[in-house]
Amino acid sequence: SVDCSFSRGVCDWKQDTDDDFDWNPADRDRGDGYYMAVPAFVGHKKDMGRLKLLLTDLKPKSSYCLMFSYRLAGERVGKLRVFLANEKHAPVWEQNKGKDERWRTGKIDIFQESETTNSVTFESERGKGKTGEIGVDNVILISGPCPED
Repeated sequence: SVDCSFSRGVCDWKQDTDDDFDWNPADRDRGDGYYMAVPAFVGHKKDMGRLKLLLTDLKPKSSYCLMFSYRLAGERVGKLRVFLANEKHAPVWEQNKGKDERWRTGKIDIFQESETTNSVTFESERGKGKTGEIGVDNVILISGPCPED
């Protein structure tokens, strides 16, 4: 498995330069490192912020599981979407609100054909709310299909 978490990860993360705002590091409650977040007051409604994970060594004709922690905290905070590079137009995962402020786990199966996925993009869309944040943490890529809950 490949650890792409932000504090100790070995992965290559890039801020998109064509979007409306950047994701920023935020300290974890427990004080052990940080996660990436978009506070609710950044930008205007419908503005987008994209954080891209560059994947260089995925083997063709194999499957991977991208697992990550996410949190949508606050009233009408916006949307979090995940895009794979070879399927740019439709998100492979989307969430628009949390039942509560807790961290949850997202899982995405990535099946490599002869065309390999060379990046994953986390996109935050600003909502109407003025409080809270959208956060992503503990991004891990493991070989094989995603485990069942």
